[in-house]
Amino acid sequence: MENSLFKSVYNPDVLSCIANLSNDEVFTPPELANKIIDMLPQELFENPDTTFFDPCCKSGVFLREIAKRLIKGLEQQIPDLEKRIEHIFSKQLFGIAITELTSLLSRRSVYCSKFPSSEFSAYQFPEDKPQGNIIYQRIKHTWKDGKCIHCGASQSEYDRGTDLETHAYQFIHNLDVKKVFNMKFDVIIGNPPYQLEVGVEKENYSIPLYHKFIQQAKKLSPRFLSMIIPSRWFAGGRGLDEFRDEMLNDKRIEKLVDFPNAVDCFPGVDISGGVCYFLWNRDYQGECEITSKQGKDYTSIMKRSLLEKNNNTFIRFNEAIPIIRKIASFKENTFDTLVSPQTPFGIVSSFKNYKDEYFDGAISIYTVKGKKYIDKDVVAKNPNWIDCHKVYISKSYGERGAYPYRFLAKPFIGEPKSCCTQTYLMIGGFDSQQTCENVISYIHTKFFRFCIMQKKNTQDAMRGVYQFVPIQDFSKPWTDEELYAKYGLTDDEIAFIESMIRPME
Repeated sequence: MENSLFKSVYNPDVLSCIANLSNDEVFTPPELANKIIDMLPQELFENPDTTFFDPCCKSGVFLREIAKRLIKGLEQQIPDLEKRIEHIFSKQLFGIAITELTSLLSRRSVYCSKFPSSEFSAYQFPEDKPQGNIIYQRIKHTWKDGKCIHCGASQSEYDRGTDLETHAYQFIHNLDVKKVFNMKFDVIIGNPPYQLEVGVEKENYSIPLYHKFIQQAKKLSPRFLSMIIPSRWFAGGRGLDEFRDEMLNDKRIEKLVDFPNAVDCFPGVDISGGVCYFLWNRDYQGECEITSKQGKDYTSIMKRSLLEKNNNTFIRFNEAIPIIRKIASFKENTFDTLVSPQTPFGIVSSFKNYKDEYFDGAISIYTVKGKKYIDKDVVAKNPNWIDCHKVYISKSYGERGAYPYRFLAKPFIGEPKSCCTQTYLMIGGFDSQQTCENVISYIHTKFFRFCIMQKKNTQDAMRGVYQFVPIQDFSKPWTDEELYAKYGLTDDEIAFIESMIRPME
């Protein structure tokens, strides 16, 4: 039975084929699931009392791969294969599927049948448990002022009929898991939904969801918690600031594996900012083993605090730590003090009340459509910046694929009697065009953009990403060679910067 059932049915290639169906609900390849499971203490799979819970089953791959390890690990304690399977499926493996479709897929993967109480199931559950221990129940959002109080979904978009999924995921919608399964879990593991589209509001933007699964899982106080999620939380942002602070200050995170390029983890899936997975150990207190992986040939491992001292920031790349510390030792003012907040002149990106040609009394305005002209009275904020020399730079810039990246859009000089829309940030103001040119020479350096890299994990490049960039003497232009020498960087440190940052032609 073991040869015919578990070698023919438990075929990783089947789930590999469906591993990448959506950016919101990314399916986990079996190889990746096993790497995440490898972080757990392996003696867990030799204990018949260990319980495992996946609160966001999609393909069932985590429970399936755990089942395979338990079948092997419990061989001596429960020699009879049939009894071993019965024990594992009925007492050790539990899950909640995220949709009706994934519930069927997960049961098929784990139990070898969509119907766990049928004769075709690897273990035949009693008739009063037709879903086995992988449950799914369609529930509704709880609406208040047009949004769900649990996940933030838009009522106009997700208050749906029975023919469509509501995407009201049970685990984060006020579900009392302890009552559902009547037990505590030793291990909570999974790959949660990453985000949810919020209808037509604000250009159909997405809200993050994955952090809610982690916060809910921690409330259950498992011994171990491991999930794979987007790395955007490193920088915080929309809906993630509180979660970021919780994670970076949590000394129970024992291991963190980071993929700056998500394709290295999920082939064919484009996830801005990369992805990571972690091991949270309830009984651990200490530094985190941080692993960074890029491609097949690059792996960097370092045990350190998630937060770099004195700056409340997570430094993503281990090799960057000594460089950033050398720069910080100079105690110079930082470049973010020269960068405007978003919407520097109070004019949004969608503004169109401009003229294509100059007219008497007009000032220039730089828009997504290029240089246009408006009346000075249109400027709603910071009119004192209009007449100074300045530099403009896009508020966002995104890249995909393998490093090196450029990290920033090209800056350009903003002449006196000019302003810009929300599309750009303003740097300055300065007293001359020559100073602006010297500032731009500095932005062009790989050194400058390497400092940007430490804070920029998404396409947004707001003022905060300039926090690690030291201000220089802008009476002269700057080159990388001068900056490397000034801060005493070693050949290895210079080589790392050069490998991560591409030239700004």
